Amino acid sequence: MKLRLILSFFLLATCFTVFGQEKQNTVTVEKGLIKISIMYPYAEGKTFNMEYYETKHMPMVVRFLGSNLVKYTIEKGIASGVPNQPLPFMAIGTFYVKSLSEYQAAIAPNIGTIRSDFANYTNVTPIILVSEVVK
Repeated sequence: MKLRLILSFFLLATCFTVFGQEKQNTVTVEKGLIKISIMYPYAEGKTFNMEYYETKHMPMVVRFLGSNLVKYTIEKGIASGVPNQPLPFMAIGTFYVKSLSEYQAAIAPNIGTIRSDFANYTNVTPIILVSEVVK
């Protein structure tokens, strides 16, 4: 009986610790933030170097954005939403920022540097969508 009580307490404490740490490491995306999605469409013969994108390109852009940046994500396309259909995007990079005008002010003087770096990781022209988080 005592052993069961101790084991139950240990399991409960472990769960609280794990879930508590998980929540602390998560950045909440809040309503009103601006989301910039840079989508790289899949097409036959097109390439994408995820390692370069993750370790060089995105960190460079992050430095340009400074304190306006809340969070960024990098996604690697693995399948279409419809079985047996081609992959729609090879990759998607997303920035969540507080202010669109600050984002534009940070990107404008660096757009040449950003675009010239494309050749280091892809031969695709990205599609960019700027949106507002509503929920």
